[in-house]
Amino acid sequence: MKQKKIPMRRCNGCNEQKAKNELIRIVRSPEGEISLDLTGKKSGRGAYICNNIDCLRKVRKSRRIDRTFEITIPDEVYDSLEAQIKENDNG
Repeated sequence: MKQKKIPMRRCNGCNEQKAKNELIRIVRSPEGEISLDLTGKKSGRGAYICNNIDCLRKVRKSRRIDRTFEITIPDEVYDSLEAQIKENDNG
């Protein structure tokens, strides 16, 4: 039986390659809207981050996602990301 290929993506915080389903996707829609994509299926440019507060802090401090999307990310997006990560840790 053929082994199914697991898509790998790089975390913008720690620069480690991990399976796509282990990471949280942040997406910039064609209209320029920034949002979380928990399904991984929204259309637009995506950036990935570990489900880890430390990686989020690195990304927020260095503004790596801002450079990836070539746009300034509002603090509300970072706040919602932090809330999502904390929710996943507790759940």
